[in-house]
Amino acid sequence: MLHGLRPGDNVVLQVGRMDEYSPLVEPFYRANLAEGKKLIYFRFARHRPLIPDDAGAEVHHLHPEAGFERFITETLDIIERAGPGACYVFDCLSDLAVDWYSDRMLGNFFMLACPYLYRLDTIAYFALLRNNHSSLAIDAIRRTAQVVMTVYRNHRELYVHPQKVDQRYSPTMYVLNHWKGEAFQPVTDSAVTADILSDTTQPWLEFANRRPEVWTRTVMRAQEVCEQLTSQDAEPGDDEELYLRLLRMAVSRDERFIDLCRRYFSLRDLLAIVQRMIGTGLIGGKSLGMLLARAMLCAKNPAWQAKLEVHDSFFVGSDVFYTYLVQNKCWWLRRRKADSTMEEVLDNAGAAREKILAGAFPEDIRNQFMEMLNYFGQSPIIVRSSSLLEDNYGNSFSGKYDSVFCTNQGTPEERFEELLSAIRTVYASTMNRETLTYRSDRGLLDRDEQMALLIQRVSGNAHEGLFFPHMAGTAFSFNPYVWNRDIDPETGIVRLVAGLGTRAVDRTEDDYTRLVALNAPMKQPFDDEDARRFSQRRMDVLDLENNQLDSFPVEDIMRRLPERLLPHLAVRDSRVEEFARQRGEMRTAWRLSFDRTLSEDTFVKDLRDMLHILHEAYRYPVDVEFTANITGDRKLLYNLVQCRPFQVQVSAQGHLVQWPESLTAEDTLLESSGPVIGPGLAGEIDRILYVVPEAYSKLSTQDRYGVARLIGRITHLETEERRKTLMLIGPGRWGTRSPSLGVPVTFAEINRTSVLCELAMMHEGLVPDVSLGTHFFNDMVEAGLICLAVFPGREGNSFSPEFLKSSPNRLVEVLPDALRWQEVLRVVDGDQFGKHQRLYFRADPMKQRAVCYKA
Repeated sequence: MLHGLRPGDNVVLQVGRMDEYSPLVEPFYRANLAEGKKLIYFRFARHRPLIPDDAGAEVHHLHPEAGFERFITETLDIIERAGPGACYVFDCLSDLAVDWYSDRMLGNFFMLACPYLYRLDTIAYFALLRNNHSSLAIDAIRRTAQVVMTVYRNHRELYVHPQKVDQRYSPTMYVLNHWKGEAFQPVTDSAVTADILSDTTQPWLEFANRRPEVWTRTVMRAQEVCEQLTSQDAEPGDDEELYLRLLRMAVSRDERFIDLCRRYFSLRDLLAIVQRMIGTGLIGGKSLGMLLARAMLCAKNPAWQAKLEVHDSFFVGSDVFYTYLVQNKCWWLRRRKADSTMEEVLDNAGAAREKILAGAFPEDIRNQFMEMLNYFGQSPIIVRSSSLLEDNYGNSFSGKYDSVFCTNQGTPEERFEELLSAIRTVYASTMNRETLTYRSDRGLLDRDEQMALLIQRVSGNAHEGLFFPHMAGTAFSFNPYVWNRDIDPETGIVRLVAGLGTRAVDRTEDDYTRLVALNAPMKQPFDDEDARRFSQRRMDVLDLENNQLDSFPVEDIMRRLPERLLPHLAVRDSRVEEFARQRGEMRTAWRLSFDRTLSEDTFVKDLRDMLHILHEAYRYPVDVEFTANITGDRKLLYNLVQCRPFQVQVSAQGHLVQWPESLTAEDTLLESSGPVIGPGLAGEIDRILYVVPEAYSKLSTQDRYGVARLIGRITHLETEERRKTLMLIGPGRWGTRSPSLGVPVTFAEINRTSVLCELAMMHEGLVPDVSLGTHFFNDMVEAGLICLAVFPGREGNSFSPEFLKSSPNRLVEVLPDALRWQEVLRVVDGDQFGKHQRLYFRADPMKQRAVCYKA
């Protein structure tokens, strides 16, 4: 019938049921085994085995429910090990669409596996249930396979109808063939042909399409059940199986989150989520956290329904990301083989990023993007990452993936291109070095990590061409930074800013935010006379006229705001006004303080209630991001944009720390009376990396980045992996984006550190910033790292640089090519202070005290 199978043939048999596939598989595998060829059987479906266990085939049991990434990687690794010339039998592919809830992902699997098999001159058999899939799967499979045939059973007889046969032709190649004994005989009788084929549905005819894909079938059934529930026609329990199917299809497959969803989402809620999706797949961790938090608040306290902005977000399913990778030839660069080193992964990542940024979207997805943009009109929007692993228990991915604001101004074409560029940028961030390092450190490189997207309307108001919320911030249900004995860590803390929340989550320039302990909101980590010095000086906004995210001095923004808003955000700055009067100017000056919001408005009560409800529902500390806008009747309207488990180590360790009884100044390297953040610690310091402030301050910006990279190399030396406690001491802020403010390391460069010390010695007016709520801070908390600040000259603080300068510098010994940096960076080991002396460190965050000393 086919004039023989050829090396490279991928044979797809479209069948009505499995007893139409197995009779064709049996002679194929028996012939292969008889000829001594390597035969591999991929077993993954729920139907009966196609090849007996004792037949002699090499059987591999795969688990599609573990996710697409693991399934395709394991499949390709097995094929690669088998080498050229092997033969393959696959279980029915339709079961993959059931496990992945997606025809699109079934098509992606075939588009990756089939060419790989073809290059190795293999022959492979696949089955597909006919009239069971949409064009998303069928078109991809038919384009990629070498041989496609439809199998029919009629009056117990098997008929085969070739649809595509590459590089072969005969006058009877594409007619119906009847299998009789050892031969296939062309059916030449038109009556027989019509009798067999006429009963078969033709899904490519739109008016005859009665079998939509698994995704659409599930959604349509959910709609029917919801209508029945409304009319009370449904039987009890009708929706339970459907509910779980819809939940796993679009929302989550993590059992911990499935439990939460079942408590707070109805079938109608799930259907509402799916009806705002672009493409198929899961909505990802960030979207789920936001939706769950809103549901938890309204379920516990219905008053929250009126306090929350209505959400009209859209969700781009994770399957869209994978399809984009496959169709733009990015997947192979992203692939991690079983023997790949981390350096090989990172080397390929750069090329993958370039391809992702230059890729094109499928036409059906572009059309849905355009419809969504028409819905938003010219309102500013934000494209936020929402990957499958993001915002989970133990892995927040805080700041690892990009989020991109779109001012959404200009012509429809300009706005559409801005949106596509933003989506590509978020997709490309999956290939960032810090992202991949984070996944590697947590053993997640082999986990299914697809990127879904959360596309939201930006919360806020336009004020003379600038768009921003009145307030934004991050909040935690547990406060890891107790700077005063009156503060109760269990009531939580807020990091509050005016304008966009970007200033609350990034370590910004020489600027500060308002820290609010929710049981003592007016207590600050500094004295009252320092309030002006440590207040927010700039606001992040969307500049609608210039189509960009920008920052402006607070004074400039205050002049644009309605007068009724100013007292809620700021206080009059009498000192500035006095200086102006002395110069003959009459002006009103404002300084951001939020005092009225914190003392008179409902803000503190609302945030305490919010965090308490979410903490109780999660049964775990939570970390949220929010905006707050003051309405015309002076009420606060909140937009909860993110909620995730907060990986703080809540324990009583700190209370067990024993302090040295007779500590002398000569034996003390440093002492701090706060801030001290992290778990309590009492132990030995094995190595200190000390950035010498006076030498560092003389470096160029480029050289300061060089020091940061050097520190990353040292902390990741193989010898460091065996060290228990590594301490970094440096001027200003660790992890800053501005080298003028500190040492611009990434967290991936210092993630093996145990203690991080910031010295208030960068320049006058700059002090270490606790940075609660920033992505860098969240990484420190998640890793159990201790962070402290030292203010030399302040009571309870001291630092003795001679302690380190008089000790041998091991920098060149550990890195011979680092000779030029030895005046800037000192590497001091804890065993270099004498035969019987070691370095010790004690930290008690609850008492806000830390000390490092030799003994």
